[in-house]
Amino acid sequence: EVQLQASGGGLVQAGGSLRLSCAVSGLTFGNSAIAWFRQAPGKEREGVACIVSDNDDTVYSDSVKGRFTIASDNAKNTVYLQMNSLKPEDTAVYYCAAKFGVITTTIRENYAYWGQGTQVTVSS
Repeated sequence: EVQLQASGGGLVQAGGSLRLSCAVSGLTFGNSAIAWFRQAPGKEREGVACIVSDNDDTVYSDSVKGRFTIASDNAKNTVYLQMNSLKPEDTAVYYCAAKFGVITTTIRENYAYWGQGTQVTVSS
């Protein structure tokens, strides 16, 4: 059974940083992709970043490019999202998700496995 556990959310001031972690079990990072999504109140869930550990291929949404970095630790089966220069509009519940296959994508419908969310709140 594939399980994902997201953690690391919290309250931070604008301009600050947070690092989210996604611990993955039941799935090896080979031939898989892990992504981060977020959902703000009243908005659709949107893709933020994706990584394929096989080839270190990554993709980011335009809204976070240059500020967020996704990385994986294959030995720990954990994917991280380093978030710098946070803005109030980054406030959302952040989810990690997994799929089989080595195509990087942040399209929600491609992901079969989801973790619970972790709240990120950025104050102005």
